[in-house]
Order: sequence, then C-alpha cells, then structure tokens
Amino acid sequence: MRTRKAQNGLVLIICMILLCVSSVLAVGLATMVDTGAQITQNHHKSNLAFVAAESGLETLRYWLDGIYLPGTVQANQRLNFVYTYLQNLNNDGHSNLVPALNGTDHISISNVTIANGQTFSASISKINDEILRLDVTGHNGPVSRTIRVNYIFSERGNTVFDFGVATKGPLEMTGNIELEGANINVEASVYIEAQNEDTALSLTGKCEIAGNVSIVDPCAAVAVSNSSSIGGDKGSAAMNHVIQPVPPAEFPVPNPGLFEQYVGVGAEHIVTSGSSSNITLENVRIPAGVNPTFSGNVTIRGIVFIEQPNVVTFTGNTTITGIIAGDGDLADNSGTNQVNIIGSVVSNPVTDLPAESQFAQLRDETGTFMVTPGFSVSFGGNFDTLNGTIAANGVEFFGNAGGTIEGSVINYSNTPMTLTGNSDLIFNRSGITETPAGFTPELRLEYDPASYSEVAI
Repeated sequence: MRTRKAQNGLVLIICMILLCVSSVLAVGLATMVDTGAQITQNHHKSNLAFVAAESGLETLRYWLDGIYLPGTVQANQRLNFVYTYLQNLNNDGHSNLVPALNGTDHISISNVTIANGQTFSASISKINDEILRLDVTGHNGPVSRTIRVNYIFSERGNTVFDFGVATKGPLEMTGNIELEGANINVEASVYIEAQNEDTALSLTGKCEIAGNVSIVDPCAAVAVSNSSSIGGDKGSAAMNHVIQPVPPAEFPVPNPGLFEQYVGVGAEHIVTSGSSSNITLENVRIPAGVNPTFSGNVTIRGIVFIEQPNVVTFTGNTTITGIIAGDGDLADNSGTNQVNIIGSVVSNPVTDLPAESQFAQLRDETGTFMVTPGFSVSFGGNFDTLNGTIAANGVEFFGNAGGTIEGSVINYSNTPMTLTGNSDLIFNRSGITETPAGFTPELRLEYDPASYSEVAI
C-alpha cells in the first residue's frame, strides 16, 4: 500500500508540473498572440499613414505638375511664384491646400484631412535655383510616414518653333507662292490660330504649302483655289493635309531688351539722320521718332536696336551680320511701328562676326534674325538666306521677296499675315534644338521620379 501511495504522489507531482508548464505555455502563447496582434495593428496604422502620404503626394503632384513659369521669373523668385500659385488655388476654392511661406526657401502646407482620422501635411524646400524638394507626411493617429521627392525647373520648348510659319491671325497667300522645306516637307508646316475669324487660310492663284496646316479655330474656313496645293495635293485632296481644330500652341515671349546691352555708347552708335546710304551700322540704337530710311549699300554688324515709335526702311542693298531688335509693345497690332526691307538682303549669322571685344558675347546669341514685337515687318526684296527666326506683330512678303529662312516666321498679330507675288520661302529648321536668342523660354516644374524615397523625419 505504501508503494501505491508513493506512486500516486509522484503522479500528482508530475501532473502539477505539466499543469504549470501548460500554464506557462498558455501565458506565453497568449502573450505572443497579443504581441502579434499589436504588431499587426501597428503595421495597419503605419500602412494607413503611408497611404495618407501617398494620397498627399498624388494630390500635390496633380497641382504642381500644372505649374508653368514665364522665363522672366528670376531664379530667386521661383519658390515665391509656386507659393502664389498654390495660394491662388486655395483662395479660388480649387483646392484644400493651405500654404504658408516661411522665409525665402520654404513652403509649409498644414494638415489636410483625407478620411477616418488620416491626414497629410507637406513642405516644399528650395535646394537650389533649379530644384525643389517636396516632403509629404501622412498621419494616422500617432503614426507618421514621410515620402520625399524632387521637382526640377526645366525649360519648356515653345511649340510654335515646330512650324515654318506660326501666326495668330489668318494666312493669306496670293499669286505664285511656295512654302517649302529645305530638307523635308514638315519644315514648311503652318500653324494658324485665327480665333473668331471667318477664314483662317486663303490660297489664291498658284500657291503651294509643302507641309500640313494646323488650325485652332474649328469654325474658320479654308479657301484653296484649284491650282493651289497643300501637302502636294490639290483641290479637295488638299484638305487631307489640314488639321482642324488643334490645341492652341505656346507662343514664346519675345525679349528684345536682351540685346540692348550690346548697344555701344557715344554719338557714333546712335542713328539721328532721317536718310543715310553707304554706311556701316555697328551695335547701334535708333531712338524714337527718327524714322530713318537707309537708301543703299548699308552694312549692319551686331545689333540694331529700334525704339518705338519708328518706321525704319531699307530700300537698297543691305548686308546684315547680326540681329534687328524692336523694343515695341507685344499688344500693339496697329502697324504704326514698322521695319520695311524693300531692297535685296545678304544675311550672315552672328557667329560670323569678327573676334572683337564688342561682339564677344553677341556671337553666342544665335537663332534669330529679327525680333520686333509691336512692329510690323515687310520684305519686298530678294534674299539668299535669313539666318534666324523672324517675329513681329504683322508680317508681309511681297514682290519677289524670297529665299531660305533658317528658323520660323512668327506673327503675333491677329491681323493677317500676307504673301503676295512670287515670294517663295524655303524653311530650314534642321538641327535647331534651342530656343532662339531674344525669346524667353517658359519653365515647367517637373517631377523627378528617380528621387522618390521614404525617409525618417
């Protein structure tokens, strides 16, 4: 009996030990489950905070990707431009972003509610003149996650430079006119806005446009005579090369004031006479109201800077190795200010200017022959090549004016651009990749996807 009692006691001890072990295991398992549940909950909160950050990033990308800055905005004012843009969105009720400008290099955006206690806040910091850093922090209760990306100010090409002719007003061609591409037909393509005009394009006589024609106004008519052609096709087939409507293109902002820095000083650099011939003009200014006529054998080296009001006329042989700049009002379509080149023209690029100190920097200002906002321009004489883009408020080619244009012809005026007589224009835009001198390129704030990262702040 004593042996059986001892065995029973041993069993009891073993059972107690097993019970204790089981209890410890149960407590440990319960702790593990609770810890796992806590970890899962923390992950869930963290994920919700990350989702809030991602949502905030997409919201800000939607608004920031729409920011275009005029090239005239100074580099140290770009962040302020972004702030003003976001502030205007908020004031107009287009967004729920409330920005605050902190100093000169930081914008903060206070908490924006998403849902179920989730919010995001953001900051935009200036890294340098070309880069802004965007930090978006998502919040879910006490948990936060932050995403960091960069935005870069990049130059946005003006689409009108993709055309041989770009005009805000209608295009009228009468006589025996040809618009050709020096290398391919697309170089002679045409862009016409002609907003609210009855007729956008009129081809009368035997006129040819080698490229396609893009027209913004969906209702403006196109009148093509039976002998005229577009894209090599005549009659009704010519309309296969007319694209209408198209979205409005971006016209570049002319900046003729850029060239004023090259104008020399002293009386010899100022034109004061109303009539001149057999002279050489070198980095000269034509003051307002002079209205000069250059009657023959005129050589231009460097810049001719024309103040308004003025009517400047070249009637004889003119050799131009440089740029004509007119400091007029871009909104002036009156034709009061004029540059008339009636005689023959020999044009050379600025890179051909001699290696002299007064031309040192000017030789880098390539791609432009004439930039004269607020001035109408007319060409009535022969030329072999005009070395660069022509831009004015009113453009006319008449008589036997014609030759190769190393760039585009841009008409800022809503009045018609006219070509009459035998004005054959050959456009050579091959290899042109940069904005011509004297035009302010537009800037775009662009997201840099390679910069995406999650950071601990």
